[in-house]
Amino acid sequence: MLIKQELVKKLRNYFNLNIYETKVWLALLSKGVSSAGEIAEISGVPRSRTYDVLESLEKQGFVIAKIGKPAKYIAVEPTQVIEKLKRNAEQDAKERIGVLSDLKDTKEYNELESLHKEGVNPIKKEDLSGAIKGRLNISSHIKEILENACKEAIICSNTNYLLNNQRIFKQVFERLNKGNIRMLVGVYGSESDIERVNSILNIKAKQINVNGQFFIADRKEMIFIMSDPKKEESELAIWLNSEFLAESISFLFDKAMSKK
Repeated sequence: MLIKQELVKKLRNYFNLNIYETKVWLALLSKGVSSAGEIAEISGVPRSRTYDVLESLEKQGFVIAKIGKPAKYIAVEPTQVIEKLKRNAEQDAKERIGVLSDLKDTKEYNELESLHKEGVNPIKKEDLSGAIKGRLNISSHIKEILENACKEAIICSNTNYLLNNQRIFKQVFERLNKGNIRMLVGVYGSESDIERVNSILNIKAKQINVNGQFFIADRKEMIFIMSDPKKEESELAIWLNSEFLAESISFLFDKAMSKK
């Protein structure tokens, strides 16, 4: 069997397998039931390594060892493998969240806080700025600064970004509403798309002729998304803790909103 290298590479990433494990699993899937010798011949994996690889795949739930002699192996259906990996990932995530949630009650966390607040060179608030890379990191940081707003949150975005990240923004807007935080939302897009955004997110966004994206908390802290909104990707953003600049951008935002 000729195994495409591109397929092997992609499946390795999807299922977190090494090259030998991927090749052996693919070979077994193509045959259904095979001995270690047959799998080695089909996959191109050295026979001396095939037994170890099969044992590893068995532990991970990709194959089942058939009872009897000679030893043969059965490939587990991809759908079953995916469901098992999903359950494992959910369980691992829950355990990890539990560990992190309990961290604040530990002595080690108090030491971290002490280092941060009382270090040799304490960080000044006005020095807190930097670049944020990756869509997940950006959306998480936007969520954090907006939910920490005490009086006001300004959102200037486009319909595509808000809809593509509606799960996060639903949580943000619900939290702001419960906290009676003033929300100013300007959205770039067609009237019909903005109506859809308002309906899904339960907000009262206004159409704004500003094709850019920034998020400001209490006119002090803000995030600018630097990527082209037409590409529907947000890979780079700038985080700034500058009251002067945030106030200036907020003033311009107010002017743009008042034109509607």
